[in-house]
Amino acid sequence: MPADALVPPALRDVQVRPRTEGWQQAKDAAGRPLLQFASPKRGKPPTHLADLDPAERRARLVELGLPAFRAGQIARHYFTRYTSDPAEMTDLPAAGREELVSGLLPELMTEVRRFTTDRGDTIKFLWKLHDGALVESVLMRYPGRITLCVSSQAGCGMNCPFCATGQAGLTRNMSAAEIVDQVVRANRVVADGQLGGKRAGETTPERVSNIVFMGMGEPLANYNRLMSAVRTMVAPAPDGLAMSARHITVSTVGLVPAIRKLADEQVPVTFALSLHAPDDHLRDELIPVNSRWKVDEALDAARAYFDATGRRVSIEYALIKDMNDHGWRADLLAEKLNARGHGWVHVNPIPLNPTPGSVWTASEPEVQREFVRRLEAAGIPTTIRDTRGKEIDGACGQLAAADA
Repeated sequence: MPADALVPPALRDVQVRPRTEGWQQAKDAAGRPLLQFASPKRGKPPTHLADLDPAERRARLVELGLPAFRAGQIARHYFTRYTSDPAEMTDLPAAGREELVSGLLPELMTEVRRFTTDRGDTIKFLWKLHDGALVESVLMRYPGRITLCVSSQAGCGMNCPFCATGQAGLTRNMSAAEIVDQVVRANRVVADGQLGGKRAGETTPERVSNIVFMGMGEPLANYNRLMSAVRTMVAPAPDGLAMSARHITVSTVGLVPAIRKLADEQVPVTFALSLHAPDDHLRDELIPVNSRWKVDEALDAARAYFDATGRRVSIEYALIKDMNDHGWRADLLAEKLNARGHGWVHVNPIPLNPTPGSVWTASEPEVQREFVRRLEAAGIPTTIRDTRGKEIDGACGQLAAADA
């Protein structure tokens, strides 16, 4: 039975279909949206300390004719003091220090611009990589935590019609060190007191405590470098950033084989599935990767992640007016989630950032409330997600790295 047959007659005349606005979606000869899984060939960034595991770092120092313990000293400066400046590394011998540090900690990103909003407690960074590729990350202070939204690719190959990041396609995968360096650079900004919003008496540690891979790119399409970066984030100091895996969220539009691979990693990150529609009929248009792996396959993989890790899965759902916010879709979503058990999932509806006159605009508040009410009535834990940085195009789906 076609999904549209499930739509009550009163709602059929307000079913808005996805379409691109102001840009041309890349399609194949059959008219299907193109998906880019492989990274285009470009010059590789220089090898950085954060691309290497601790044993490889020590081996590199020995190759240079230096004691292996120097690797730990350099790592401590980078991962705990957030510096790549040789002048600050006075525990290293002065002779050859600059060459040693620049060789192990080459500059990976240049800050082009930053934008600040929300009383100074949200900062969006525009970074230029070694080859001129542009990426963005967003730093946010919340009560009790500091969150960084990081990018894993320059651009994105998933071609979702509502997402600004995907409009230019995939430029390239980011290296593990380029991913980690976003965190280190953000930590330096926090340590220097440049992130506002701290309240009197607040005890939040003055460093990034939470990571969300919801910036530019599809993280699971850059799987090996993603996992290398995550392992460095959770490695104890001085080998890494000593973060909690539970405070790292990896989001995907539904690359099912990679979700199943992630479940076997024994690194209990929080997993988020960007679903946005419970029916294939709409999701095929809304999330082009649904042509490869359907809604039920993605949900089965998400449930398998919970079974393997015990970590509750998040379902991300952008609420788009008259497109995917119908009450019957809330009911269908609840039905599909409950069919896979209880207690394994949490839904985060996200009001889309409104664009006047566009088909892509936020659901009306009463529609949002009804959508949430139906999910909660079915026993699905549901929380409307707070979005930050709308004024600076730093909210979900807005990152486009425009150098303007």
